[in-house]
Amino acid sequence: MSISAIDLFCGIGGLTHGAIRSGIRVIAGIDIDETCRFAYEKNNNSIFINKNINEVSGEEINAMYPPDDIRVLLGCAPCQPFSNYTNKLKNRTEDEKWGLLYSFSRIIKESMPEIISMENVPQLQSKQIFSDFVKTLEELGYFVSWKSVYCPDYGIPQSRRRLVLLASKFGNIQIIPPTHTPENYVTVRDVIGNLEKIVDGEVSVKDTIHRARKFTEINKKRIKQSKPGGTWMDWDPELLAACHRKDSGKSFKSVYARMEWDKPSPTITTQFYGYGNGRFGHPEQDRALSLREGALLQTFPIDYDFADPNRVISFDVLGRHIGNAVPVKLGEVIGISIQKHLEEINRGQ
Repeated sequence: MSISAIDLFCGIGGLTHGAIRSGIRVIAGIDIDETCRFAYEKNNNSIFINKNINEVSGEEINAMYPPDDIRVLLGCAPCQPFSNYTNKLKNRTEDEKWGLLYSFSRIIKESMPEIISMENVPQLQSKQIFSDFVKTLEELGYFVSWKSVYCPDYGIPQSRRRLVLLASKFGNIQIIPPTHTPENYVTVRDVIGNLEKIVDGEVSVKDTIHRARKFTEINKKRIKQSKPGGTWMDWDPELLAACHRKDSGKSFKSVYARMEWDKPSPTITTQFYGYGNGRFGHPEQDRALSLREGALLQTFPIDYDFADPNRVISFDVLGRHIGNAVPVKLGEVIGISIQKHLEEINRGQ
């Protein structure tokens, strides 16, 4: 069987790279963010198409697939509108990203690929837009399954959950069973324990992405009093931030905190390089995670090249690129699940 995939909302290529590692050829990725082009094309033998998904047609998609290949359409629509944090905000339905899943659905109708994978946050399952997405697939004749995946169960060193939907024209399709148990979860130590030591504000001479953001003087004092797995309640009272002195801020204990060596990390967000943005303090060194450490915890390989020589390296831009990515290992698991399904279908014919 010859299989080809196209990746919608591809970003810098986490899902694409994982699919390629599973043995699936990815022809192209499509994304509205031009700044993702360098990392996507540098690390994947695939074309980056800078285009708004709302302007992409099924005819355009089908023209890219080689004749007679099994066509796979991958995609992770931006998840911010469905996250726990965003759901607490007012007017979230006005977010222009809210309807992108409908655009995904439209492209499926127009192109009718044999296999579909959609990945997002588990909270999406409770939304009408997800029910509509599944209903459309079933009406089009797809066999559909979905599961809330706990990432450590698949060798991903983050205690995050993701929704993985698979659909096939050929028959029942499921994500493969978990590959790991709590006894052999991949930990922070496994992934970043051997990296070169750096201090806050320093850039490794060996790897320009292994760089940590500079701390303010008060944050230097705070992290010295932070314990792995602890909270800001471990600090001397004079170090407390103003928000923590208020009743409304006392429940936010996972900010200004260190990770633990021998557990998976918390979810890597777009601001993982900031000590005050979550439990993103290094377990041992007095700094927040470096950009490379965040990428490794997102299971990008150590040689994945994020540094566009035509752009100044920006924490904000690369943090967004890395934090928004589908973990590469999850992309590989999705690809393996698709391959396994097609092999089973082929054996049954």
